[in-house]
This record gives sequence, C-alpha cells and structure tokens, in this order.
Amino acid sequence: MRRAFYIGRFQPFHLGHYSLIKDIARDADEVVIGIGSAQKSHEPKNPFTAGERVMMIKHALEDAGIKHYAIPLEDLQRNAVWVSHIISMTPPFDVVYSNNPLVVRLFQESGILVEQPPMYQREGYSGSEIRKRMLRGEDWKSLVPAAVIDVIDEIDGVNRLKSVSKSDKDYRD
Repeated sequence: MRRAFYIGRFQPFHLGHYSLIKDIARDADEVVIGIGSAQKSHEPKNPFTAGERVMMIKHALEDAGIKHYAIPLEDLQRNAVWVSHIISMTPPFDVVYSNNPLVVRLFQESGILVEQPPMYQREGYSGSEIRKRMLRGEDWKSLVPAAVIDVIDEIDGVNRLKSVSKSDKDYRD
C-alpha cells in the first residue's frame, strides 16, 4: 500500500488543493493530509479552526471517494525536529507532496521521498485571494468545492472573517 502525505493550512480548502489531492490519489492508495497551523483560528489569515478545516476536507473528498486522513498539526517552531514531529502525529507515509521549499528541504534531509507536483492556477486558487474576496463581497464560491461552501455557510465563516479582520480603530468615533 502506498500512502502519501500533503500538508497545508487550508484557510480555506479550495479547488487547487482538491485538484492536487485528486492527482495524488491516482498515485497513492491513501492520502494523509496534514492540517498545518492547527492551533490558529479566528485571525484574518487563519479564520477557520482545525475542526472546521477537517470538515471542509472530509466533505469535499468523500464525494470523490478519496481515502484520506485529515490530521490537525500544530506548528512546531523548531525546524530541525519538525519532520519527526509530523511522523509522530500521522499514519506512516511513503512520499511527501509539496512545493514549499522548506517542507521539501526538511523531508529530503530526513531521507523521505518528495514529489513536487504542478500548482493549479495558483493566482486564483489561493487562500489569500479567497479571503480577500470574502472580505470585499466578491465571488469566492467558484474557487472552492461545493462542500466547503456548505461548511463556511454553516459556521458563518464569512462574517467571522469580516469580524476578525476589523481593528479597534473600526470602533472609534
């Protein structure tokens, strides 16, 4: 059995992530998805909780029939031991998929095979772009799977993002 690992913040999970994971699933029997910065939420760059991101991923991928594990992973501010931390928190995996230079380097230094897949329309399919569109009231729903829209609607995610993006200056007269 071949098991692959892919990590991201998924703030939110979007069609770029979805497309990449579908491609990974063609080469692997199971995909271990690391939800990075799991301790962060209710911030402009990280509005969604780890549990909400698990829901986004689970619902988006179950429709595609992709066998996966979504594992929340808190940040560890020590790169020299980061790979060991990841390995201790996830099911075993044979290959890592990433384009993040630090992630690639750390796993390669640990002797783990790393594949660098092509990115999918990186300019549009980015969490930053989606969050900006949410804040501006522009179309963001075309950039995420339908299941993710449902989760964000369920948790009132757009209004949360708008709320946490305000500063105390917004409340001064």
